[in-house]
Amino acid sequence: MYLRNCWYVAGWSKEIGRDLRPERFLGEDIVLYRKEDGSPVALEDACPHRKLPLSRGNLKGDNVECGYHGLTFDCAGTCVAAPTQANAIPRRAVVKSYPVTDRYRLLWIWMGDPDLADPDLIFPIENFDNPAWGMTDGGTMDIDCNYLWICDNLLDPSHVAWVHVSSFAGAGTDGAPLDLERHDTGVVVSRWISDQPPSPYYERLLRFGGNCDRLQHYEMCLPGIGLNKSIYTPVGTGGYGSEPVQDTFINISYNFMTPLDADRTRYFWFQHRNDHADDREVSEYMNKGARVAFEEDRAILEEVHRGMKHARTPHIDLGLDAGAKSFRAMLSRAISAETRAN
Repeated sequence: MYLRNCWYVAGWSKEIGRDLRPERFLGEDIVLYRKEDGSPVALEDACPHRKLPLSRGNLKGDNVECGYHGLTFDCAGTCVAAPTQANAIPRRAVVKSYPVTDRYRLLWIWMGDPDLADPDLIFPIENFDNPAWGMTDGGTMDIDCNYLWICDNLLDPSHVAWVHVSSFAGAGTDGAPLDLERHDTGVVVSRWISDQPPSPYYERLLRFGGNCDRLQHYEMCLPGIGLNKSIYTPVGTGGYGSEPVQDTFINISYNFMTPLDADRTRYFWFQHRNDHADDREVSEYMNKGARVAFEEDRAILEEVHRGMKHARTPHIDLGLDAGAKSFRAMLSRAISAETRAN
């Protein structure tokens, strides 16, 4: 069901501290915390004695003490103390540990073979440290649907014409032809829309008036990371292969899907733009607008999940589903290859 030898977002770095934070990722219960030096730790959230969640216990320095009988585990998951039998620590008293690391303001967790956990495999954020680019605070949203429905949605530029009428919609989003491209780790669905008004959400962010050329770039990468790039540029300056001109506005929305289980997904996002770098008002406007739009998505996707899970009649596909079907096939092949290797 899941690709495990990869990095998933476990949370915003700033939200993980010196407390035992219970979480559930890919159907596994995990406790997160930080050591006294600030480095992150992730352990299986279950004492091997009677499976009481370790998150119900206590931090003792950098170790976790179970709240039932005091079995204590270090950051690697090894039992280092058994107070009721101090001279006979059970050899099988071990909990699973998970590699975790901070990058891009986010805490990342590796859910597969820990020997393969290379931080350089974390999805790259271009221009993250470029002071000319502005960034929103981002957000988190739990959605009661399987993560693949969100992936499908983020490979579907057409839905904005009906779901996001007051924000991301605009002329051409309901019927202009779509281009499909595949690469080693993902799929891109895109289209340039020429000489049309900008969408309501972006209109106030542009340094030029009137119509524009507009790119909708919807990309989904393994295991479930969406990169939505919006480019707005004066009429006649857009198109595949074109270079940005002085007034070209580029916004990239980074979307990270972490499956909690088969029916729930935690959705993290932030936006990154090439203009208004230090304008806090712009950042707040964009962040608020994005959350409104994602709430619109959530309302749709939760109903889609219920409808597809309990379908009484067959469903159909449309031409606009080509990107989503291509990504699902790529993911399925990757999961199968990983399963065979194990």
